[in-house]
Amino acid sequence: MRRLRNVKIVATLGPASNDYATIKALHETGADVFRLNMSHGDHDEIRERHRIIREIERELDSPIGILADLQGPKLRVGTFANPEEELVEGQSFRFDLNEAEGDATRVCLPHPEIFKALEADATLLVNDGKIKLRVVNHGADFADCVVVNGGAISNRKGVNVPDVLLPLAALSDKDRADLEFVCGLGVDWLALSFVQRAEDVEEARALVQGRAAVLSKIEKPSAVKSFEEILAVSDGIMVARGDLGVELPVQNVPPIQKRLVRRCRAAAKPVIVATQMLESMIESPMPTRAEVSDVATAIYEGADAVMLSAESAAGDYPIEAVQTMSNVAVEVEGDPTYREIIESSRVAKRESVADGIVAAAREIAETTDIKAICCFTQSGTTALLTARERPRVPIIAMTSLRGTARRLALSWGTNCIMTGEVTRFKQAVVNAARSARAAGFAGAEDQIVVTAGVPFNVPGTTNILRVAPCDESLIFASDPE
Repeated sequence: MRRLRNVKIVATLGPASNDYATIKALHETGADVFRLNMSHGDHDEIRERHRIIREIERELDSPIGILADLQGPKLRVGTFANPEEELVEGQSFRFDLNEAEGDATRVCLPHPEIFKALEADATLLVNDGKIKLRVVNHGADFADCVVVNGGAISNRKGVNVPDVLLPLAALSDKDRADLEFVCGLGVDWLALSFVQRAEDVEEARALVQGRAAVLSKIEKPSAVKSFEEILAVSDGIMVARGDLGVELPVQNVPPIQKRLVRRCRAAAKPVIVATQMLESMIESPMPTRAEVSDVATAIYEGADAVMLSAESAAGDYPIEAVQTMSNVAVEVEGDPTYREIIESSRVAKRESVADGIVAAAREIAETTDIKAICCFTQSGTTALLTARERPRVPIIAMTSLRGTARRLALSWGTNCIMTGEVTRFKQAVVNAARSARAAGFAGAEDQIVVTAGVPFNVPGTTNILRVAPCDESLIFASDPE
């Protein structure tokens, strides 16, 4: 299904988008990838959503990416005797391992690993950072704190510890069970929550065993500090601004977002910008102007994808939210300033033959009347390298592997078309010309650029480029063999 934009849209499924008709409408309106949030919904619900997506994919003959988002290690306080307690600035408050119900002076924090890692003056944040406490004394089973910012605290509110690298297992028992379940279903991307270090990603990769691409969510200060190492072992990145904005001063998040997007682009790895992008559309059919500007900023930066969370999962206007995001993308990408920003931020990579081929394809397409760049790819790497160039013409990714097409649904500007296996370059050129015409990217009188690797069907062999006519008779006339 051809889009009129390059940036991709990820839509989270949930109670508001749980049936065939709604999910199909979301895809037709603009959702390229669907997110299955493993924090909500049991395995039966997730299995049914997965089944519906694949049924729509078959009906529309349109590769659809599925991203399963693991919950990650959740840190929460215990329960209180009263519905809630009010913490006042300057008062003392204790966290401990005592399972008795809490009150205005203490509550259970059933995570001994936190107490072992705490340091004096460390910060504890409760309820998405609304309550802030400073550690004044701590031991193996307690932490005495003073309240810096007060507020209401109640049962099982989340806790963040931004100043400390916590000795937590990267994957909880629930995560491990969910990982095996979704890999068995056949999801295309697996998102890891609360990554702190590259070892967290490597542990997950060992369990995934190549059944899905691994995407790391950057939502902790420690992950920002170790970003280069995490990026090196990840297939993609999500800038998860929710928890990142809790654990860091909010003014730090925009420059971090910009920096991470650029690093991902340079590495030719897809990057999603997520959280609160059109938050008001949970309850309103119209977004705020600030939200529209936020989405536009991510697109101007060159992000591969922008994501809807509660807007599409639990909001009153899921389809309208996708339509709004798509409209913003079309408008931004039509702005001449967009091309100026994208091209000025392009990082030249000339480390391999494939790098040179895709760079040459982009330059040829931009200096002559070329309608599209068609790249044959098995692993998806050639398409990702082409997308890194952010060319002005459409990218057609030709592959015989449906799994590759689905994963590329997350990559900037890629239009995936399934093709049979090819063994000769001339056959590849003919298939590319036919596909470009059939999909409306070019007419018989137009030209395209074709890139491929010889020998065929061997990953990482991109080594040939040809400017080809879309008229098959001209292809045969110029190359009768």
